[in-house]
Amino acid sequence: MNNCFILALIASLFFACGNRNTKKEVSYTNPLSVEFGDPYVLLASDGRYYMYGTGAGAVDGFCAYSSDDLVNWKPEGQVYRGNTPGSWAVANFWAPEVYERNGKFYMFFSADWKNNPTNELENFKIGVAVSDKPTGPFKEMSDRPLFDPGYPAIDGNIFEDEDGRNYLYFSRCCYKHPVESEVATWAKEQGLFDEIEESWIYGVEIKPDFTEIIGEPVLILRPPVTNDDAQAEWESRSVTSGEVNRRWTEGSYTFKQDGTYYMMYSANYFGGENYAVGYATAKTPLGPYIKSADNPVLQKNTPKGGIVTGTGHNSIVKSRDGNEMYCVYHGRTSATGNERVVFIDKMGVDKQGKLYVDGPTTTPQVIKP
Repeated sequence: MNNCFILALIASLFFACGNRNTKKEVSYTNPLSVEFGDPYVLLASDGRYYMYGTGAGAVDGFCAYSSDDLVNWKPEGQVYRGNTPGSWAVANFWAPEVYERNGKFYMFFSADWKNNPTNELENFKIGVAVSDKPTGPFKEMSDRPLFDPGYPAIDGNIFEDEDGRNYLYFSRCCYKHPVESEVATWAKEQGLFDEIEESWIYGVEIKPDFTEIIGEPVLILRPPVTNDDAQAEWESRSVTSGEVNRRWTEGSYTFKQDGTYYMMYSANYFGGENYAVGYATAKTPLGPYIKSADNPVLQKNTPKGGIVTGTGHNSIVKSRDGNEMYCVYHGRTSATGNERVVFIDKMGVDKQGKLYVDGPTTTPQVIKP
C-alpha cells in the first residue's frame, strides 16, 4: 500500500466524518407529525436529535423520537416507565427533559409521588432517571423525588453555567396557592372567581451528579400583582376571559448569551388558546430576572387570521454548527383540535439583546439542522 493511497484513504474518511454532522437545509411545514406536549429536543454526542415530551401514547412514562434533520422523526418507543414496583412516581407523567453528562443521559420529569398521606389532588414532584443511551431504558436514580419543597412542583429545567455549576429551575403549581392581586380583586368583583391561584418559577443550585439540590429554592418569576404592570394583560388572559381561576408561570427554559441569562417561560392555561411565551433576563443565574417589554414573544395567531392557538412550554435546540437557534414548542391548530402537536420555528437574540421567535408558522419554512 503506497503513501498516496494511504493519504487518499485518510482524506476520504475525514471528508465522510466531517460531512456526518453537516446537513443541508431542509424544507418543512408546521406542525410536525409528533403529538407531544412540552417537547424537549436534545442534540446528543452521536450527532442525532432526540425529542421527548408528554403524551404520544406513553403508559405511565415517556416516549422518544429521533431525527437527523429536525423534520423527519422516527419513533423510538417508550423509553421510561414509572408506576412499577420500587418507583416513587405513580401517575401524571409530565415534561421530560434529557441531558447528556459524561456518557450518561439524565431525564428530569414530573409525576405524582406515591407518598401522599393527606390525599392531595396534585402531589407532583420532580425526579431523575438515568440511562446509558438517549433511547433508554431510563431508570429512576432514587426511590423518592429529587427533593420535596412542601408544595407540588413540575417542569424541571437544567442550566449548566460556564463555571461548571448547575442550576435547576422549576414551577410551583397553582394548587392551593391563592394569591392576592388586583386581577384577583377584579375577578371577584366581576363574579368570575372567588380566588385566583398562581404558579411561580423557582431556581436552585443542584449537584453536578444530579443527586440533590444545594441550598433553598429562590423565587425567580411570578405573575404581576398590579394591573398597570406591563405584563398583566397577557399573563392574565385565562382569568380575564373567564376561562379558569389560575395564572401560570411555568415551562421555563434558561440559556446564556453574551453574559446575559435568558429565561423563557409560559403563562396562562396550558389547555387553552391563550397559552403563550415570554422571557426575562438577569446578570446572575438566580436573578433578579426582569421581564421583557416585548412579551409575549410567542402566542396564538388567530387574531391575525392564522390557525394556531395554545403555543407554549418550549425548549431550544441549536443546529449542529451552533449558528442557528430553534424554538421547539407545542400548540394546537383548527385541524388538530385539542391534540397538542409540535412546532419548530427559528428564533434568536438580536444585536440589542432582544429575544425573538419567528412563529407560529404554518407556511413552508427552511431549517438547517
